[in-house]
Amino acid sequence: MQLAQAVIRNPSTIAAELARLQDARANLVLAFGTGQHLRALAAHLPVAFPEARRAGCSTAGEVSAAGVTEDSCVVTAIRFEHTRLLQASTTLTSMDDSQAAGRRLATQLSPEGLRAILVFGQGVRINGSALLVGVGEVLGSQVPISGGLAGDGDTFQETWVLDDHGARNDSIVALGLYGERLIFRHASFGGWSPFGPARKVTRCADNVLHELDGEPALEVYKHYLGEYAKGLPASGLLFPFAMLGSDHRETGLIRSILGVDEREGSLTLAGEIDPDGYLKLMHASTDALVGGAEAAADAVQQTLRSDRNGLALLVSCVGRKLVMGGRVEEEIEAVGAVFGRQALLAGFYSYGEIGPHTPAGSCRLHNQTMTVTWIGES
Repeated sequence: MQLAQAVIRNPSTIAAELARLQDARANLVLAFGTGQHLRALAAHLPVAFPEARRAGCSTAGEVSAAGVTEDSCVVTAIRFEHTRLLQASTTLTSMDDSQAAGRRLATQLSPEGLRAILVFGQGVRINGSALLVGVGEVLGSQVPISGGLAGDGDTFQETWVLDDHGARNDSIVALGLYGERLIFRHASFGGWSPFGPARKVTRCADNVLHELDGEPALEVYKHYLGEYAKGLPASGLLFPFAMLGSDHRETGLIRSILGVDEREGSLTLAGEIDPDGYLKLMHASTDALVGGAEAAADAVQQTLRSDRNGLALLVSCVGRKLVMGGRVEEEIEAVGAVFGRQALLAGFYSYGEIGPHTPAGSCRLHNQTMTVTWIGES
């Protein structure tokens, strides 16, 4: 397996930067950057890498071996020696189309020999949980899935997804990875702490939360946010919900706010809501979030042989970036310190992370986590 990477800050240098990566003879190119960079890059990739699969998305910040950048594009060229790739893509017509979109993606991926899936989806008008349910309906829950939902800084206006056909603002791309020699490890950890009382979900529809304890959900949420309520929906990233079961036990899943509806008094969350469960607000410190990122990397690294080298795909939530501010580099440095020379880092800050709910469990949509996926070959 060969790896090469470039961080492109000026779109006018794209052709020159891609030329530096061609020695890797890539059969997969991953790109994460601003919508502007991604659209400009899409025109150059078929020329520079005509035989490679191409995938990626827009971001709320880019991750590379050099750290965290903004207003850039991180391009990683990957040469698999023993792994076959198959790409699937589909248009997402609306949020209600998410589960059907997952089924459409899955039907394009042959189940024979399928070892893992990478998914990158548009991040604004999507129910990420329903998307994964749709994939599972076709392919089952045993195939590991990693990836994330595209970002748009902290504006939540328009996101972009890159596939073999170019960059679009309404699509989802999936990469099927095939081959017995593929090594695919992943883990997700947060670092957030719950506070305040648990509130009963009394009315919701899919990922739209209408009522908590019989009161309009937005009204309850604004009460807790105080001055921060003026900055919704972006300020909601600082105060996500912990999901609790009907027995008040934490499920390990966190949900961020994607949007608010002032007229309906509702909140749109990034993933599914348990209609019989409870929600509890959360907050975090930078030190706790860095610790969560380090824990995710540790969980993956402990499963690897010391002589294994590969790609560490990092997908972290934009909410974590907003909390950490100028210290955001620290969580990437913590992951890098765990892997050392065993991994080239690449990834992005997202509107939702895809990974396992538990080490041996099925893959779910997460919010506010650092999700680490290590990809290599034996």
